[in-house]
Amino acid sequence: MDARDSTGMAGQLPLVITRSSERVKPGRLASALRISAFFLLVLVTLFAGGFGWFASTVSRLATPANPARADAIIVLTGGHSRLDAAMGLLASGKGERLLISGVHPSASRRQLQVATRGDKELFSCCVDIDRAALDTIGNAEESAKWVEDHAYGTVILVTNNYHMPRSLLEMGRLLHKARLEPYPVVNSNLGNGGWLTKPRALRVLFTEYNKYLLALARGIVPVKPTPTGIALAEAVAPN
Repeated sequence: MDARDSTGMAGQLPLVITRSSERVKPGRLASALRISAFFLLVLVTLFAGGFGWFASTVSRLATPANPARADAIIVLTGGHSRLDAAMGLLASGKGERLLISGVHPSASRRQLQVATRGDKELFSCCVDIDRAALDTIGNAEESAKWVEDHAYGTVILVTNNYHMPRSLLEMGRLLHKARLEPYPVVNSNLGNGGWLTKPRALRVLFTEYNKYLLALARGIVPVKPTPTGIALAEAVAPN
C-alpha cells in the first residue's frame, strides 16, 4: 500500500464515523422521548389520582355534633362561619380560651365581637387576637407560640373543611406537645362526588390541593418558628 492509499483511507475514516453517529442519534432521541413521555404520564396520573383522593377526603369531612372538651380553641380567619362556629364552641365551654388567628390589623376587638355576635363579656375575658399571621404558615407559627405560652395540651382547630388538611399539616409540624382536634366548618354539601358538578367548589378544591402539595414539599426543609421579635398574639384587654 502506498502513501496515497493510506492518506485516502485516513481521510475517509472520519466520514464513516460521522455517518454512524448520525444513524444512532435518532434512535436514542426517540428512546429518550418515550421514557420522558412515560414518566410524564405517571406524574399526571399520580397528580390526578391524588386530587381525586384529596377532594373525596375533604368532601367527607363533617362538623362534629358534640366535640370533646379541649383546653383551648383556635380559629383561622377566612369567613364569618368559622368565627361563628368558634365562638359557639367557646360559649358552650368546649375550651377555656379562643385564639382568632390572622385578623387584619385594622379590625378592632369591638368590630370582631359585633361581627361574631358573641357575648361582650365572654369576648373580653376569653378571646385573644393574632394580627401577625398573613397566611396558613403564619397561623401555625403564631398559634404554636400561643399554645406553648399557655401550656395547652389539647386544642380544637376550626377552619373550613377544604382548608383543614393543610392547616393540620402546617400546625402539626410546630405543635409537637399539643393534640389537635379538627373542627371542619362545612358551607356546602360536597359528598357523593358533588364537587364534580359544582365548578366553584371544584376550583377551590383544585387550588387548595396545589397548596397542600406545596406544603408537603416544604416538609423536606426543616420548619422553624418565627423569631422572637415577631409579635405574639395580642393580650386580652377590655374594650
